Amino acid sequence: MATPLSDTPLSPLKTVAVVGLGTMGTGIAEILTRAGREVIGIDISEAAAAQAVTTLEAATARAVRRERLTERERDEVLARLRTSTDLRAAADADLVIEVAPESYEIKQQIFRALDDIVRPETILATGTNALSVTRLAADSARPERVLGLHFFNPAPAMRLVEVVSSVLTAPGAVAAVTELALELGKEPVAVGDRPGFVADGLLFSYLNQAAAMYEAKYASREDIDAAMKLGCGLPMGPLELLDLVGIDTARTVLEAMYAASHDRLHAPAPLLKQLSEAGLTGRKSGRGFYTYDAPGSATVVRDALTPLEGAALTPGRTVRSVGVAGSGTMASGIAEVFAKAGYEVVLAARSEEKAQAAKARIGKSLSRSVDKGRLSAEAAAQTLERITPSGSYDAFADVDLALEAVAEDLEIKQQLFAVFDKVCKPGAILATTTSSLPVVACARATSRPQDVIGMHFFNPAPAMKLVEVVRTVLTADDVHATAREVCAKIKKHPVDCGDRAGFIVNALLFPYLNNAVKMVQEHYASLDDIDAAMKLGGGYPMGPFELLDVVGLDVSLAIEKVLHREFRDPGLAPAPLLEHLVAAGCLGRKTGRGFREYARH
Repeated sequence: MATPLSDTPLSPLKTVAVVGLGTMGTGIAEILTRAGREVIGIDISEAAAAQAVTTLEAATARAVRRERLTERERDEVLARLRTSTDLRAAADADLVIEVAPESYEIKQQIFRALDDIVRPETILATGTNALSVTRLAADSARPERVLGLHFFNPAPAMRLVEVVSSVLTAPGAVAAVTELALELGKEPVAVGDRPGFVADGLLFSYLNQAAAMYEAKYASREDIDAAMKLGCGLPMGPLELLDLVGIDTARTVLEAMYAASHDRLHAPAPLLKQLSEAGLTGRKSGRGFYTYDAPGSATVVRDALTPLEGAALTPGRTVRSVGVAGSGTMASGIAEVFAKAGYEVVLAARSEEKAQAAKARIGKSLSRSVDKGRLSAEAAAQTLERITPSGSYDAFADVDLALEAVAEDLEIKQQLFAVFDKVCKPGAILATTTSSLPVVACARATSRPQDVIGMHFFNPAPAMKLVEVVRTVLTADDVHATAREVCAKIKKHPVDCGDRAGFIVNALLFPYLNNAVKMVQEHYASLDDIDAAMKLGGGYPMGPFELLDVVGLDVSLAIEKVLHREFRDPGLAPAPLLEHLVAAGCLGRKTGRGFREYARH
């Protein structure tokens, strides 16, 4: 019987066997050889083993060209990899990392065979991101030496590694593997054994929601992807990412997550099943949500669903002057955007002082742009001149587009739309910047609902490129066309959505944030580990808790409630921890405390 691992001194993991030389296994082999480890690459396919060597040769040749490796170092790296098609080649390994296909049957077969091959003290790691590590460990003759080691694709570039313990794993095995991850220049995050772990647990739920949104024909694939890239700063849109990950892989991960949670948000969207069963698995097959010029290529080509360039919409109405109602950050940001684009802007608030203060704020913003060399002093002066502040909405009598950016309160907005209805000329377009309220409820407060549309700008408006253009069932075609034309003139990217809670961005973003809160509430992972996992594993500019504290926990809770009320899905119910923090007045950075504490200035 093997000595308990916690009682034996740790031997450094010098020789590592990697079983399964697909993209992931090859990437892991590259990291290990470059970090000075002896690597035995094993795959049942001779072609895969040969391809792994070719890939390593190409990657190290690139590193030499970029002067990151010398020729001599490259030769040493290549000498450290040997390949085999026989699992018995793993006999001398201190650590075996299995990255075979996501199937219990295949993985259990490998683990059972390894039990008879490797030394008693060898650690066995599975690279699964969906299957139960505990179940694989329990089936092994050495459950205390089995753990999960989940790298992210592409392994050489992605810094996150999730180290997954089961209830059976010895602490010494975790310590040895964590130490190795650090030596490889990775950021190890310790997680418990549940499908998807941290990063994929949050990521795949979000990807599934995006697939369901597309399947419901709520928005086009291009608009869903553009909205999440431009609205959240993500490196890829969700449907592009599903094509990269593999639609079949996503379905497997979601099936495993759903089996464990019975949360409807994890039940794979039917479209994922249809695409994977048709063999349309994404980039690797040449077609998934998008069509690619060849299997394995990243180049998207036109297909029947690609929007026509410059496809003529109904001609829009002429817009020369714009009225912006409100005096907060959003109103002044939107007024600045329109004035910079050459529109005459009336900035109206409830009092002359508030309107003047909002114009002064725009002046400061323009001065900062001049200081940073983004704008000439002359252009800034001309922009400011185009803005006329007013303490009365009567000043909107001649504007072609009236846009409100007042408090996110339906009653206040409806009262304002009733005022627009009285003061604005016939044919003027009336727009709301709401992020969560029904646009049609604003439209019904007027006698001209066909002229009302949603234009949801993102904060800060001068910097953020995205505008969600929200049509109601009553919006006229030329009003929709005008909103899109105006977006082009102010250099914003419009995405079309229907009038339902959350539009695109908030409907996908806030359930993801809520799920992160549930992970902390269930003591599954810490705030810091979850934030690190999403930044390093998902390429997110901010972790979910950093973002919640910036947005404001009260704002986040209000949006969660709106989504839950609209879609009635139990999985969208706000996490109790979020409700408790809001009730305690911990609203994020603005109060000095949310999920974290901040120094008060």
